[in-house]
Amino acid sequence: MEMTLQLVIDCADPQRLVRFWADALGYVPEPAPGGHATWRAYWEAMGVPDDELPPGAGETPESIVDPAGRGPRVWFQQVPEAKTGKNRLHLDLKVGGGRDVPLADRMVRVDAAVERLTRAGATVLRITDAPEMGHYAALLQDPEGNEFCVV
Repeated sequence: MEMTLQLVIDCADPQRLVRFWADALGYVPEPAPGGHATWRAYWEAMGVPDDELPPGAGETPESIVDPAGRGPRVWFQQVPEAKTGKNRLHLDLKVGGGRDVPLADRMVRVDAAVERLTRAGATVLRITDAPEMGHYAALLQDPEGNEFCVV
């Protein structure tokens, strides 16, 4: 049995998170399938009732994909409720290169990614600097408050 993985992130503004996470992950907005101009046109052609398609839904992509086809599809599902607590699942953006890379080099890589992501709308919550353990990482939030790490 073949299986693929899709990550689904509940949110208030899918387009905002599509822009942020496409930049953060090096992904691209997913084009509508089957030659349809928009996802909404695709859903309408599939017979999805209008009352299940809120105004504006599907006019711009609500999912992102890895252009190399290696990573999972990420869908930003619009929900009415706001985020109220800590994530039970989070993403680690592993930019440092792993333990075989000297700590000083990993720190430079993490700091550069954090700077780029804060310019894109992320907020830094905490930097963990534990040289005695050979560990350096940053905890951030995306524009809607979802936590993720840069290591």
